[in-house]
Amino acid sequence: MFVESNLKKIRLVTSVVLSFLVLSISAGAGQISGPGPVFNVRDYGATGEKSQNARQAIQKAIEACAAAGGGLVYFPPGDYSTGTIHLRSHVRIFIEAGATVYSIKDKSAFDRDALFYGEDLVNVTLEGRGVVDGQAGYEWREKGDFHDDFIYPNQLEMEKIGRPLVRSFPRNDQYGKLVLLLRCRDVLIRGLSFIDSPSWTIHPYGCERLTIDGVYIRSSLKEGVWADGIDPDGCRDVRIANSTIETGDDALVFYSMNWFGPALPCENITVTNCRLSSASSAIKFCDGNMNAIRKVTISNCVITDSNRGLSFMVFDGGVVEDVVISNLVIETRRHDWFWWGDGEPIHFNVKKRSEVHRNWKKEDDRPAGKIRRILISNVMARGQGSSQITGHPESPLEEVTIENLRLAISHDPGAPYDKAVNALEVRQARKFRLRNVEITWEKPEYQKWENAVLVENVQDLEVENLRARQAKINDRSGAALVLDRVQRAVVRNCRALPETSIFLKIEGQDTRDIFLDGNDLSLARKPVEFSGEVTVKSVKKPKD
Repeated sequence: MFVESNLKKIRLVTSVVLSFLVLSISAGAGQISGPGPVFNVRDYGATGEKSQNARQAIQKAIEACAAAGGGLVYFPPGDYSTGTIHLRSHVRIFIEAGATVYSIKDKSAFDRDALFYGEDLVNVTLEGRGVVDGQAGYEWREKGDFHDDFIYPNQLEMEKIGRPLVRSFPRNDQYGKLVLLLRCRDVLIRGLSFIDSPSWTIHPYGCERLTIDGVYIRSSLKEGVWADGIDPDGCRDVRIANSTIETGDDALVFYSMNWFGPALPCENITVTNCRLSSASSAIKFCDGNMNAIRKVTISNCVITDSNRGLSFMVFDGGVVEDVVISNLVIETRRHDWFWWGDGEPIHFNVKKRSEVHRNWKKEDDRPAGKIRRILISNVMARGQGSSQITGHPESPLEEVTIENLRLAISHDPGAPYDKAVNALEVRQARKFRLRNVEITWEKPEYQKWENAVLVENVQDLEVENLRARQAKINDRSGAALVLDRVQRAVVRNCRALPETSIFLKIEGQDTRDIFLDGNDLSLARKPVEFSGEVTVKSVKKPKD
């Protein structure tokens, strides 16, 4: 009985395995099976030839699938040109390997600002191993009357050296995002490649339970202006994993705006195991934040060839809070002048709109937003620009911690300009912690480099185990750490590196209550230097 029972189990397992293999072979041959009926777009008039406008045939297949209560709409290998495709609830779009869906160069074929569009849907899937191609194209010309306040500082640098203000602009024969989903629930986007989007690639607003897994997104790092990667806006319960995003504009951006309805909080978000590149920001908590972006974890990601690595920006009065970012490798460099950023690995910025846009009226400003309770840990970073972490006089950063950071700063002599002065700058903050940080300067030296860490207008500061020196070896004025207008600070267990001129420089009339504990500054020519405005009594050592 025992032997007979085991034989029955073996036959059952073998039968299941064979059934799975048959399904896999059928799918590979252009026929796919699965739960629910299958609707092949070829059966509704699509030819698989790029020259055909297949929009009507594709939509017929989707409507038939929805009318049947749901199922799978199948794109076998071939080329399918189309305008807006309206998705439906309970419909699974499967684009087979060898199949490409092209965004047609005919604006009349788009009744929405997207190739794939869905609104108020439930249970929506876009998957497969195929390609969605936006066919974006660009032209290079003088900027003329076009003005962008965000890049105006870069424009001024170019004008100083007499360089022409030539940049890329999208061509007129293209349109829309590749995916736009409004207020949808239970959304899965998996396995597909999205390339050359004319605008944002994937833009969900007000969606819940959104999963994006194993996708590849690519637009030109040289030309692809406004071609963001993934832009969740006011979404909840978002998971983004195992994906590669290489985009001209921001790779991964979180919004909370009112373009499609009320500004909703973007919250409960996890991002893991991704590789990101961007000519702007790789990961961005966007300036477009009228409500909140919160409860976010980002881990195990690699950022390469980006203009900015991590970017926290609030210009519309919203809040960014409860964010944990860990286990990252960041490599940044300065891209062309018309991109946001300056080759900095880390960037924080709180402003009001009138402080950015020259034509914005101050009476239209919202109160300065907030950035608080942020933890960044276990980061290896290398960049060409100063990492600037800046709050607002009316709304300082609150409870920001950076720990286990190795930061290297480099210089490109071939770049038209370089605005870097200090490796890491912290301004307008409360309860700021910097722990286990090492800063190194790479060759060649840049003549404007000065200090490793500059801290200004900060209260309740903790600096622990900082290993650094000033930028230039023979510079007797630069320092490893500068505290300017800092109150209530602890500098603990820090170490001066060889050839340090001044380790700690303390200045600013309002600086007081600086506590030094357990530091090894023996290699510094001058361990601590005070400006004339700071009294020795303001600095405390153990047993004082």
